[in-house]
Amino acid sequence: MPQHAASNPTPTPAPASTAGSAVERAAERRASTIGAARKGAIYGIIVSFSLAALVGIIALLGGDFGETQGRIILTTLLMGATSITALCHLAIADRAMRVVGFVGLAASSVALVTGLVLIWRNWNDPGFDEWFRVFATAGVLAVSFAHANLILLLAGRRRLPIRIGVVVTLAMIGAVATMIILPIVSDGQIPGFENEEWYSRLFGVVGILDVLGTVVVPVLAIFVKDAPAVAVVDAAAVDVAVGDAAPATPGSATSGALSLRLPADLATALEERAAAEGVDAATAAVAALRRGLEPGQ
Repeated sequence: MPQHAASNPTPTPAPASTAGSAVERAAERRASTIGAARKGAIYGIIVSFSLAALVGIIALLGGDFGETQGRIILTTLLMGATSITALCHLAIADRAMRVVGFVGLAASSVALVTGLVLIWRNWNDPGFDEWFRVFATAGVLAVSFAHANLILLLAGRRRLPIRIGVVVTLAMIGAVATMIILPIVSDGQIPGFENEEWYSRLFGVVGILDVLGTVVVPVLAIFVKDAPAVAVVDAAAVDVAVGDAAPATPGSATSGALSLRLPADLATALEERAAAEGVDAATAAVAALRRGLEPGQ
């Protein structure tokens, strides 16, 4: 009677298409979540400021503007301001520097909660100063991170003047925030009465540099085209590696590596898309190919 030798089946590696589909689905879910959060922030801005305007109009026309109406207006204004900063934080939620945006969202959340407590508590109760310090500090951080996140939209640019401008502007944003927060948390002991004059002068200089970078760097980025990340061949075409250039094993996620030779105009468009999305040229090329190969395109 023939004997059949028992054998353990060797696991089959997942096809590259399956791995790619999983990555693509995860990216789509992340993009959908970020898009929903951005829409929520926009709706929050519209609803909050609309309610504040409505309450103010009713109070003025009705002639009855009391403490409760004032608290309601302050609440809606606070919600609107928080939504504005949240929208700025979410601007880089799909970029490589997304952690800065998440830190900004945390600061905005703290400012919102402490602000609501300050608005609706009894202002004569003890502890008001402590709550106000936390609110003011979180508020300064929320606004500063919102400012920084908008500047970080240019972090993917490769031109040296723009990169230097981004770094210097971010440093000035941090310096302005620090110089505002120190007197708050120290109850005025920093800088102190004897150092108030030079502190104010230094703050003015830092603030001017902050404003200068905020205005000049984005304008410079508009007129200065970004440097290509891929080599130009005969000034007419470029080679873009799609996938892993290393030898791929059968069934691996990196199999099917491909080298494309693009015309210069397409290479420029690809570099601009990659810089706008905060990714490298190969990733942007893969995304463009996926969109172009979808059924119905």
